[in-house]
Amino acid sequence: MTNPMSSGRQTPGLPTPPKGWPIGSYSTYAEAQRAVDYLSDENFTVQDVTIVGVDLMQVERVIGRLTWGKVIGGGIVSGAWLGLFFGLLVSLVVSGNPFVPILFGLVGGVVFGVISTTIPYAATRGQRDFASTMQLVAGRYDVLCDPKSAEKARDMLARLNP
Repeated sequence: MTNPMSSGRQTPGLPTPPKGWPIGSYSTYAEAQRAVDYLSDENFTVQDVTIVGVDLMQVERVIGRLTWGKVIGGGIVSGAWLGLFFGLLVSLVVSGNPFVPILFGLVGGVVFGVISTTIPYAATRGQRDFASTMQLVAGRYDVLCDPKSAEKARDMLARLNP
C-alpha cells in the first residue's frame, strides 16, 4: 500500500543523501577540490560530481583565555562600531548638528555592547573561561560521480595521481 500523503516528488530544499559511484577518496577537502578542479579543467561534466565529507567531526579550536577585561573590551569595541554605524545613518536624515546623533549612537552602542557581552559571560560562572571557534570537518572526503560517467572520471583522476 502506498502512502496517500506522498506524491513521489522530492520536497525542494530538504537534504537528500548523495548518489553516485566513488571515483576518489581524499584525506583533505583541498585534495578533493583539486581532483574536481582537474576534471573541470579536462572538460569533464562536473555537474555529475559530488564531494561528500565522511566521518564528520565538530572541532572546537581554543584560541585564548577569556578574562573580564577581554570580555568588557570586546563589548566596548563591538558596541562602538555598531553605535557609530547607526549614529552615522541617523545623522544623514536629521537636520541640525550631525555630530549629536553620532555621539549618542557611539555612547549607546558602547553601553549595549558591554551589557550584551558581560551578561552571557557572567552567566557561565567561570565554566567557560576561553574563546574558541567551531568547525565541521570530515575524516575523509569522497568524490562521487553519476554512474554513467564514473569510469571515465576514475580514469582521468588516475592520470592526476599516478
